[in-house]
Amino acid sequence: MSSRKELANAIRALSMDAVQKANSGHPGAPMGMADIAEVLWNDFLKHNPNNPEWVDRDRFILSNGHGSMLIYSLLHLSGYALPIEELKQFRQLHSKTPGHPEYGYTPGVETTTGPLGAGISNAVGMAIAEKTLAAQFNQPGHDIVDHFTYCFLGDGCLMEGISHEACSLAGTLGLGKLIMFWDDNGISIDGHVEGWFTDDTPKRFEAYGWHVVAGVDGHDSDAIRAAIAEAKSVTDKPTMICCKTVIGFGSPNKSGTHNCHGAPLGDAEIAATREFLGWKHGAFEIPENVYAGWDAKEAGATNEASWNDKFSAYEAAFPELAAEYKRRVITGDLPADFEEKAQAFVQECQDKAESIASRKASQNAIGTFAAMLPEMLGGSADLAGSNLTLWSGSKGIQDDPAGNYIYYGVREFGMSGIMNGASLHGGFINYGATFMMFMEYARNAVRMSALMGIQNVWVYTHDSIGQGEDGPTHQPVEQLANLRMTPNMTVWRPCDAAETAVSWKSAIERRDAPTSLIFSRQGLKAQARTAEQLANVAKGGYTLIDCAGTPELILIATGSEVQLAVDSAAALTEQGKKVRVVSMPSTNEFDKQDVAYKESVLPKSVTKRVAIEAAHVDFWHKYVGFGGAVVGMSTFGESAPGADLLKHFGFTVENVVATANELG
Repeated sequence: MSSRKELANAIRALSMDAVQKANSGHPGAPMGMADIAEVLWNDFLKHNPNNPEWVDRDRFILSNGHGSMLIYSLLHLSGYALPIEELKQFRQLHSKTPGHPEYGYTPGVETTTGPLGAGISNAVGMAIAEKTLAAQFNQPGHDIVDHFTYCFLGDGCLMEGISHEACSLAGTLGLGKLIMFWDDNGISIDGHVEGWFTDDTPKRFEAYGWHVVAGVDGHDSDAIRAAIAEAKSVTDKPTMICCKTVIGFGSPNKSGTHNCHGAPLGDAEIAATREFLGWKHGAFEIPENVYAGWDAKEAGATNEASWNDKFSAYEAAFPELAAEYKRRVITGDLPADFEEKAQAFVQECQDKAESIASRKASQNAIGTFAAMLPEMLGGSADLAGSNLTLWSGSKGIQDDPAGNYIYYGVREFGMSGIMNGASLHGGFINYGATFMMFMEYARNAVRMSALMGIQNVWVYTHDSIGQGEDGPTHQPVEQLANLRMTPNMTVWRPCDAAETAVSWKSAIERRDAPTSLIFSRQGLKAQARTAEQLANVAKGGYTLIDCAGTPELILIATGSEVQLAVDSAAALTEQGKKVRVVSMPSTNEFDKQDVAYKESVLPKSVTKRVAIEAAHVDFWHKYVGFGGAVVGMSTFGESAPGADLLKHFGFTVENVVATANELG
C-alpha cells in the first residue's frame, strides 16, 4: 500500500520529467501543490474516469494553468484516457497535453486556463450553475444536482483584477459549494512577491463574505484533509483554503525560488530531487502499487451508478422534470417545437414592421425566446436599463436561487468569465450584456469562449458614434472588426427588429460557439422584405433593394447605416444609376455561404462598391476591393448628440452619393 507521500511524489516525478523532456514548462506549482491535490482527489473529489462527462461530477479547475502537469498527472494516475505516452509528448504538436490545460483536448479538463484568474471566474460560473440547477430541479428527498466546484489558484491569479470581480460576487451569492485553494508559495516569475503583493488575502476574502481557512500547511495531509472537511461543512458561503507551500517541493537546490517556477529543473537537479524524495524509479516510471493507490475507476463507476439509481427514482416521481433535465443538461437539445415557434416570431417581427432601436428589439426577442427556453440565464453588468436585458419573467438569482437572471454589477470581465464557467457546466444558454465599448474590459474572457468553442450570447448595445453625448470613451470604433476577426465568433449587427429576431435565433441555435449581438441605442426604421429576403437574412448578407438587370453600383451596410444606404440608393437611382443595396448583418455568416450565393449577392463583375458602417474603415476592404470605397470611421468619436455626430463624420446621403460618384 502506497503512502500519501509516495502518491504525491508520483505527481512531482511526472511533472519534472515531462517538463524536462519538453525542455519547457512549469514544474514548481505541480511539485508544490502535489500534497493538496493528492488529498482532494483521493479523499473528496467525486468523479468518474470512465465517464469524464458524468453530469453530477465535482468540477476541478486549475486556475494557475501554467502548472498543467499537475492536472495531467492527476488525470493519468487516476485512470482517465490519458496514457503515459501523452505525458511524454507534453507541449508537443497535437498531443493531449498542451502547455496549458485546454478544454476539448484532454479528457477530464473542464476549462481552458492559462490567462491567470480566468479559472477563478469559470469556477464561480460553474458554482452558480450548480446552485441554480439544484434550485430548479431538486425536490425533497431527490437531490439529483449535488456537486462541488474546486479550484486551485496561485498568487498571480489573485493579483489579476478578475479575481476581485468574480470572488466578490461569489461571496454575495453565497456559493456554499465553491471551494478554492490558494497556493501561497510567495513566488512569481520575477521572484519573491513581497515587493509587489502584500495583500492580506484571508481578510480580503472574509470581506467578500467567504469562509476562510487560514494557515494550512500545504504539505501536511491531515491538515489539508481537515481544512476540506471544514469547508464542505459551511453551506452558505464559498470557502478559501489558504495553503502555505514550498514551490518546487522536493528540489534540494531550487525549491522555494523562482528558478523552478517556469523552467526545467535540469538533469542534475532531477537526480538530486529523486534522491531527496526517495523516488527510486526512472523517468515516467510509476510502480504498480502507486497506480493502484491512485486508481479511481472503480469508485467512479460506483458513484455514477449510485447517481443513476437516484435519477431513476427521481424520474419515476417527477417524470416531466426528469425529461426537462435530460433535455437541458444531458443532451442539450432545444425543445422540439423551437424552430417553428422561433420562425413564427421572426415573421411576426417582419409583419409588425416596428421602427424601434435594435436594443429594444433585442429585449422583445429575449422575452419571447426566454418564455420558450427556461434554460436561458441572463444578466447585465449594471446596465440592464440601458442594455434592455430584463423581461417580464426575469427573476434575480440573488433573491430566488431558481431564478434566471444575474445582476453582475459593474464587472464586465468577471461577468464574461462567469458566463464561460456556467456554459461549460451545462444546463444553460447564457447571455450577458454591456455597452459595446466595454467589451474591451472583457476581451480576454470573450476570446476564451471562442477558443473553447462554447456557447455564449454577448449582448453589446450602444454600438457606434450614434451613442452620442457620452463621447469617444463610450463610442466603439475598432471593436466590431476585432470581434469579427476572432476565430469561432459570429457577430450580428442587425438593421431592424426582424434582423434582430433572426440574430437571436441564430445565437440560440449555435451550441458550439459564441455569438456577439451588436445593437443600437437610436431608433431604426423597419425594412420591407419579401419572404425570400426574410429567409436570406439568416445567410448573413442579402440583397435588400435591387435594380433591373445587373447593378453598376452596390452599397453594403449594416445596422443603423442600412437605412442610410437605402436613402442613398434612392438618390443615386434618381441620377440614373443602377444600384443594389446589400444588408449584411453578419459578415461571418455571409462568408460561410457557398460561392454561388455570394456571387448572387456581390457579383465579381460589379467592382463599384461602397460599404457604409459607423465603425473602422479597414475591415470593409475585403468586400469592396481596390475599386471600392468605405464610409466609416478612422478616428475616435466626439461628444455631441448622435445625429450631429453622424453628420459630422459623413454618415449622410450627400456624402454617400458623393463617394459613390467619385468611383466613376
